[in-house]
Amino acid sequence: MNAIEITGLEKRFPGFDLKLNLTLPQGCILGLIGENGAGKTTTIKALLGMTRPDAGQICLLGEDAATAPATLRERIGVVLDEPGYPECLTAAQLGKVMAGIYRNWDAAAYARQLQTLSIPADKTFRDLSRGMKMKLAIAVALSHRAELLILDEPTSGLDPLVRDEVVSMFSDFTREENHAVLISSHIVSDLEKLCDYIAFLHKGRLLLMEEKDALRERYGLAQLSRADFAVLDKAAVLGSRSTPYGVSAIVRREAVPGLHTEPVSIEDLFVVMAKEA
Repeated sequence: MNAIEITGLEKRFPGFDLKLNLTLPQGCILGLIGENGAGKTTTIKALLGMTRPDAGQICLLGEDAATAPATLRERIGVVLDEPGYPECLTAAQLGKVMAGIYRNWDAAAYARQLQTLSIPADKTFRDLSRGMKMKLAIAVALSHRAELLILDEPTSGLDPLVRDEVVSMFSDFTREENHAVLISSHIVSDLEKLCDYIAFLHKGRLLLMEEKDALRERYGLAQLSRADFAVLDKAAVLGSRSTPYGVSAIVRREAVPGLHTEPVSIEDLFVVMAKEA
């Protein structure tokens, strides 16, 4: 069973429309990459029922999201880029509120998350820093035995050490075969460490969705002299940039066998593909 199946999704706004097909298998983590306005947040809102699609079908954990019972929402953990908890509540009080919302709320797991993420239990939400608010939202998402996490910029505002810790927590989450994670982030380095699949979204269209390791095998970075680049088969070149020392080119490795290439970052690959599009 797939954790997420998006088929023929369409959502239209003045000056922008989203058209999307996307599948996330269980046991996997999918990173959603795109520039501001590409449609990442619209996609997440459609998954969560926060906006109504104009066409298409969304299935979550094997159930049609449009007709599924309310219990489906308890199986999904959510972290949005702006957590919206009551500002007067402390983390300890928030845990008691969540215990009344989620039937599978795990108070012991929540206490462990607060300790692991160094979240003060007695400080009100309004007095927390942005990074601490994001950590609290992550603690909640991981404490009601969810099977699917949907995360919109969950590491935004976190320092590198905490980001690394949170990334490890998400990775541990998918060790169970029935768990999956969809994560949208501008911090592509986090996605490179974390994700099994990468999806490139650009101007409301999916440029590609591929296994991360397959992307790294398919594309490489070649450092060439201008003379060597001039005779290179341009059909093999995804994008290039002149440097004081020659030309840096992202190439399709199978089209240029024997050419020495270095690994290319997911971020550089997306930038080039977006420009091509």
